[in-house]
Formats: sequence, structure tokens, C-alpha cells
Amino acid sequence: MVFVLDKHKKPLMPCSEKRARQLLEKKRAVIHKMFPFTIRLKDRTQEESKLQSLQLKLDPGAKTTGIAILKGEDIVLLGELQHKTTIKNSLESRRSLRRGRRNRKTRYRQPRFLNRKKNKGWLPPSLEARVEQTLHLVQKFKKLTPLAGISVEHVKFDTQLLDNPNIEGVEYQQGELAGYEVREYLLEKFERKCVYCGKKDVPLEIEHLIPKARGGSNRLDNLAIACRECNQKKGTQTAKEFGFPELLAKAKKPLKEAAFMNATRWRLYERLKSNHVPVECGSGALTKMNRIRHGLPKEHYYDAVCVGFSTPNKLNIKTEYVQEYKYMGRGKRQMCQTDAYGFPKKFRQRKKNYFGFYTGDIVKANKPKGKGAGEHLGRVTVNSKPGNFVVNGVTCHAKYIRLVQRNDGWKYASRLAPKK
Repeated sequence: MVFVLDKHKKPLMPCSEKRARQLLEKKRAVIHKMFPFTIRLKDRTQEESKLQSLQLKLDPGAKTTGIAILKGEDIVLLGELQHKTTIKNSLESRRSLRRGRRNRKTRYRQPRFLNRKKNKGWLPPSLEARVEQTLHLVQKFKKLTPLAGISVEHVKFDTQLLDNPNIEGVEYQQGELAGYEVREYLLEKFERKCVYCGKKDVPLEIEHLIPKARGGSNRLDNLAIACRECNQKKGTQTAKEFGFPELLAKAKKPLKEAAFMNATRWRLYERLKSNHVPVECGSGALTKMNRIRHGLPKEHYYDAVCVGFSTPNKLNIKTEYVQEYKYMGRGKRQMCQTDAYGFPKKFRQRKKNYFGFYTGDIVKANKPKGKGAGEHLGRVTVNSKPGNFVVNGVTCHAKYIRLVQRNDGWKYASRLAPKK
């Protein structure tokens, strides 16, 4: 599918690749943008065109969000949004560097605590970023297509049922810790002895079977009781690596992704309504029923197709490819690069623009001779040394490079969709 704009850059109905090629050959259109590929007509306005209703459908996820655009019974676009998941690690790295700097520069500064207020509806930056990335992509589609509505899956996950499908009655209402504190519960569960050496009548500590440094959680299934000697000896090993695989078998998969969706579902819905486009909500059970009814495989983008009551009784897949949108960001502001131990090793220059190029711009390089001679299309890495620009691993001088598209913070790709 190719996006089409009128001569005033207003969205028109998308067309096929063949039709776009014909319009370009007849010089009725020009290329407006390469990624995603968009053409602009020279002789047509939105008022003179007949527009059909397009429905944008979203299947939100913690790591991947499924995307589909439907024109009646025709599926004209399938896509996936790959969320940026390194935000929490980046914030923790920045916090450790800031604390180290303050400890060196202002060692005797009075400590501060609870001096910042959180607004109502505050979300952690890692969760807020997922919502913003989804909204950013929706805004892109709104500028490129005449959207008549948005469908989004609105699901609340019951983490207690996910953890124990057989729980019911009073046990479901009160929970596993009814009448206990965490420590007392673990002491009684493991008979007040170390789970590794079996010692009794010694000070016991709460132990993570899968360490938090290795992605473990604070859920009860991942907690045990161990003596201090065994706890320190185990270190950052898992219980299986430490020689106790039977304990690790009891530790269940963390429910982080379900918690992410529960925390962001209302924020995403409210923000989508602010786009002045009708928003339809659908349950996860309805999505599954529609997908089974149409015989579609379990994929994020096919789940998006089946979201809501607007899913037609018959579906025609008009595209062979799945579009991939991955949020990369626009770089970072950190001027000092550090080694693995947090010590400065390199300082960035404040200047970002060299010979009219920025790092991340999509360029086309035509290197006449030398190593890597030929044409190369990709993202450029710029630096202050003339002639040392890098495109797809090939060093090339700026005079052989032509700008294709400025860096907009997104990485675009496509792959063949599995057949129905």
C-alpha cells in the first residue's frame, strides 16, 4: 500500500504500488516521503476526491502493538509497532551517574526526600513512553490517511487468575497472604529452615530464586528463605544454577506485561479520544472469537484486525507485507560517555550538524572507488572528521552522499506476512 496526499498535503485514499508507479511515470505525482513511502498528487485536492471510510485498529501490547487498517472488508495494511524497552535502564544509568557526580562535587549537601509532587494519573516513564509511541504512530496515520474511526482492544488482566487458574471462592477474595506478613508466610511455608542447607534456629533472610538482577520479581513464587551464608554464596545465580532446579520449577513467569497493560489501558483510551476521531473499544474475548471465526493465525497484526464489533463478517487480505515500525528515539543529551564502571572516557561535541547531515538521517551514498565502492542506502553516522561519515558500515566522504530523509526517530522495515 502507498499513501497518497493531495497537492495541499491533505490525505487521500491510499493506492496500490502499481497505481503509484503509473502516477509517477505520467508525472501526475511526486515522491513526498520515502519512509513510509508516500506520493503527492499535483492535480488533485481532497474536496475533488471521493473518500471512503478507513478504520485503524490497534492491539496494544507491552513490547509489540499490532496495527491494521481496514477499508470495509479489505485489509489494506498490516503492521507492528516495536516499543522502546530500554527507558528504565537508561534512567537508572543516568541516576547512578548523577548520584556519583553529586557525591564528588557536593558531598556535604543536605539530602532531599519527597520534594517532587506527582500529577494525578502519573505513570512511570517506561509506561508513559509506550502510550506516547502508540499515539505518535496514530498521528502519523491520521496525517497520511482519511481515518473515520479507531478500534482499540481494552483488556484488564486478572493477575490472580493468571497465576492460579483454579483459585475460587473465599481464597480468590482474600488472596494467598490472608492473615500473614510476607516473612511469616515464607517461614511457615518452608518450615523455618534454609531451603538450601536445611539449617534451623539461625537468622534467615528472604531470598529471590531468580535474582532481581536477572529479571526476577518480588512475587511470592519467586521468594524463599535462606541463611545468610547460603544467600551470599548464591550471589546472582538462579536456584537452578546453584544446584536446586526443583525450587526454580515452582517460580512462575513474572506478570510484568499484564501489569503494564492494566496500568496503561485507560491512559491510551483517553488520549486516543482527544484525536477527534470516534474510538471503539473491544474485549480480548471478542478479538479471540473473531480471529478463530476467520481462521487467522495468532499474530499481533491479525489480532488488531479482529478488534471490536466493527470487524466485518468477511475479510479480504489485500497486502502481502507486514510493515514494521520501531521507535529508536533521536539520540541522547548525555555529553560524557562512561566506561562500564561509570568513569568518563569520552566527551561528545555540542555540534550535531556536519556538512548538512545529522546522525540517523537516511542517505544514499555513491562511493566511486576504494573499499565498499558502489551505492549504499541507509542511516548515516556523522562525526567531526571530514570524510569519515559511515553508511551501512562503509566510510564515505560527504560529497558522495545525498540526503533521502531526515531522521524522525523511527526505523521502518517490512517482511512477508504468513499466509492465512
